[in-house]
Amino acid sequence: MTSGATEGAATPEVSLSIVSHGHGAMVRQLLSDLRALQWPPTAYEVLLTINTPEDTGFVRQFADLPLQVTVNSRTLGFGANHNAAFKRCRGRAFAVLNPDVRLRQLDLATWIGGLSPPDVGACAPLAQNSQGQLQDNARHFPTLMSLARRVLTGQRLPSYDAAQGQQFIDWAAGYFLLLRRDAFEQVGGFDERYFMYMEDVDLGRRLNQQGWKLLWDPSITIIHDSQRASHRNWRHFRWHLLGLVRYFFRFG
Repeated sequence: MTSGATEGAATPEVSLSIVSHGHGAMVRQLLSDLRALQWPPTAYEVLLTINTPEDTGFVRQFADLPLQVTVNSRTLGFGANHNAAFKRCRGRAFAVLNPDVRLRQLDLATWIGGLSPPDVGACAPLAQNSQGQLQDNARHFPTLMSLARRVLTGQRLPSYDAAQGQQFIDWAAGYFLLLRRDAFEQVGGFDERYFMYMEDVDLGRRLNQQGWKLLWDPSITIIHDSQRASHRNWRHFRWHLLGLVRYFFRFG
């Protein structure tokens, strides 16, 4: 079920896809952040997908935002939800946001400007947690050795040096990622055979194979407190492990 569609409206610069798995309180905070940014309502649209049953009454508080709500009849994975949102979106660019992202400041023109070079297929910001510590959203493609090193050291820093400014990277975490519409379409979107982990790594690899670059711009900052659910929940750990196996069988 979908509500709030805006057929016939002007084409927005960007479509923001958010998926809630019972995260109504987080979504409310994120939508409040978007409202505070005071972007022109014709410049963007928000596609909110309710993936598991929850109270959606909070949506009425945001009638002033260009918001569309879709309630799934069954639970879908990360990639399937965002691919479905992409099919409904009208924006010139497509952004994937997790509910636990906070946007204290985000200049729309600067953010979208990252896609100006014709060979840039996606761009990502610098991510910090609420205490100001860097998050590891910009990374090299994983190897078995690098994964073992992460497990043994617990290191969660970006693979790239933010002091170097804008730079091209292998892949960026899917909790906040801006995608060029035709690049995402060309590679077929997210691979829906993954359920909740490794879709973003797989996407980065396929964009790279098709000649698209992924830009990391540390001058753009978001706040993200990683949930690390796969470290605490057996079901999430299993999804993560299956994603790793699928990725390494596909790309070696």
